[in-house]
Amino acid sequence: MSDVPRITTDELKERMQQGEDFTFVDVRNPQAWTESDVMLPGAIRVRLSNLEEDLPRIPRNEPIVTYCT
Repeated sequence: MSDVPRITTDELKERMQQGEDFTFVDVRNPQAWTESDVMLPGAIRVRLSNLEEDLPRIPRNEPIVTYCT
């Protein structure tokens, strides 16, 4: 996965302040989901164990930012 671009939270914040839209995908494991009540507004939760089934839920018209534990 070395060809997948990575950005820091500061870079993401700057790009968002410049008006760029992103799709946020929450790929935390189910245990992390239940242990936390924090989720980015509008984020799409995707189970990596069920990735093929969940892929159609992810829009392809804007950059995607994934986050995990």
